Amino acid sequence: MAFNILIVDDSPIMRRVIAKTVKLSGVDVGEILEAGNGLEGLEEVKNNWVDLILSDINMPEMNGLEFIKALKEDEVMKSIPVIVISTEGRDAIVQEALSLGAVDYVTKPFQPEDIGNDILKVLGYDFEE
Repeated sequence: MAFNILIVDDSPIMRRVIAKTVKLSGVDVGEILEAGNGLEGLEEVKNNWVDLILSDINMPEMNGLEFIKALKEDEVMKSIPVIVISTEGRDAIVQEALSLGAVDYVTKPFQPEDIGNDILKVLGYDFEE
């Protein structure tokens, strides 16, 4: 089963790095969609089937915390898991993201295998197989 993944980050370079990491992770990827901020991310989710969202925190227009909050308030979108990938590592921000509904929080710079393992875990891959 191929998974559609949305990457929400204001840096096009970081979106490419994360997309490449996802493709190398072992996840059966369908489409990788991209958005430059939370508002664009919401539009992508409204218009496309998404199985997982990887979101930054510090973005213009709508930041990652506002994005997660908006997702979790929507009956249709609230079940989509969100992993935060951000340079913002302050404990208060990490805890706020998790309390709003993020399932994991990864601080940049990250190790590609860490992102891959987190994605596989969230999507329900069994590491025992």
